[in-house]
Amino acid sequence: MARMAGNTFGKLFRVTTAGVSHGPGYLCIIDGCPAGLELSVADLLPDLARRKPGQSKLTTQRDEADTPEIMSGVFEGKTDGTPIGLLFRNSDQRSGDYGDIKDKYRPGHADYTFDAKYGFRDYRGGGRSSARETVCRVAAGSVAKKLLAGEGIRVLGYVTQVGGVKADIPDPTAVTLDQVEATPVRCPVPDKAAEMIDLIDAVRKDRDSIGGVCEMVAVGVPPGLGEPVFDKLKADLGKALLSLPAVLAFEYGAGFAVANMRGSENNDIYVPDERPSPELAPPGAADLSPDCNEALWKPKSGPRIRTESNRHGGMLGGISSGEPIVCRVAIKPTSSIPRSQRTVTRTGEATEILVKGRHDPCLLPRFVPMGEAMIALVLIDHLLRAKCSRL
Repeated sequence: MARMAGNTFGKLFRVTTAGVSHGPGYLCIIDGCPAGLELSVADLLPDLARRKPGQSKLTTQRDEADTPEIMSGVFEGKTDGTPIGLLFRNSDQRSGDYGDIKDKYRPGHADYTFDAKYGFRDYRGGGRSSARETVCRVAAGSVAKKLLAGEGIRVLGYVTQVGGVKADIPDPTAVTLDQVEATPVRCPVPDKAAEMIDLIDAVRKDRDSIGGVCEMVAVGVPPGLGEPVFDKLKADLGKALLSLPAVLAFEYGAGFAVANMRGSENNDIYVPDERPSPELAPPGAADLSPDCNEALWKPKSGPRIRTESNRHGGMLGGISSGEPIVCRVAIKPTSSIPRSQRTVTRTGEATEILVKGRHDPCLLPRFVPMGEAMIALVLIDHLLRAKCSRL
């Protein structure tokens, strides 16, 4: 009988999750966090609040507090170097909403593929495939973000497209968290955000759903992270983001636009970097662990250079260039929609299905902190790997 593997992400900063959407709750183990980082539940709540259901009419109305319990790894307010254990208790399951689909395959879901692999499935909300699993990733990402902040690195995501409504973001590095959080759709362009909200509301009233695009930017990433062959930074970012539910496409930098360019148009020209030198050891970075009395990463000495443009999205040859890392993902429309659809039963008989329950008419608003979390997890893992390679 097949077993379920692949529940752990990362090499040195490792995150393991367990649990299902309609079970007692979720467990998250963070292994590899350096000792000495000040950490409390309050540090995890801001991003968890951005991910939680029921935050606006644009999201599912499932009511979960998503307040974690720290079971291990923190002593007297600081990480102690042992695995950090987090527990999230489910409190608003309505498993009865899924009784009718026990023997029916929901279009767009993993019902059939689960049966094909394991021979059975947890039909209550999708089991391990449920997007509720991302509560663990967002919590772990909050820890990673706090470590990255000590290194002068900031990760921010925002919505650039919902359906046919697109927002133009000329400079991703200029977007602020306040701009993103100013509207429930998390688009930093107010007039486009209003159009997106109207579209999502119209789709919801039509008992349907809509997809879109989320862009993410990491600022302050030093040059030299990543490996040139299989462990490319871009490859790990792609895997991280594609591992999230509903993500169907990933691109970075100019992305698919390079298909219409010539080399002379696409190449980013190198120039001397005359910007102020970044602090190598920002406040708070010095006491992360007994063997880490400096910043996690110091770039090699030599002349400082940069590129005039950033079509390469902050990565060349799979290694960070020091320019902002910019990537985008396409999110499909929510597969669970409250209208009748054709399908088949587990025995292959044609039938119809009406999916009940509480589902997002658009996944984009709640996806933003999920995408940020996965980028943060990749970056902190590569920072730690780079540090170890130089010891």
